[in-house]
Amino acid sequence: MKGMIKHFNISIDGLVHGVFFRTSAKQKADYLNLKGFAQNEPDGSVYLEVEGEEENLEKFLTWCRKGPPLAKVERVEVTKGLVKGYSDFVII
Repeated sequence: MKGMIKHFNISIDGLVHGVFFRTSAKQKADYLNLKGFAQNEPDGSVYLEVEGEEENLEKFLTWCRKGPPLAKVERVEVTKGLVKGYSDFVII
């Protein structure tokens, strides 16, 4: 039986620009069958909206707390949101 689809808004602070964070996040999201987007923010953070089954979202959050090898994640803020029905995971 498929799990319920949930939506997370994720804001990640630290050294997350110029370290392939968004590209790596897309690869991880695709692997976990998650949908949504990742974008760089002017303040140096990365903002993601991601949807999928809760178990895969939790795996994605675990990855976000570490990030790709060159990243230095200092803070991850997660809020739940309304499911928007994204069809893919894209980098903005």
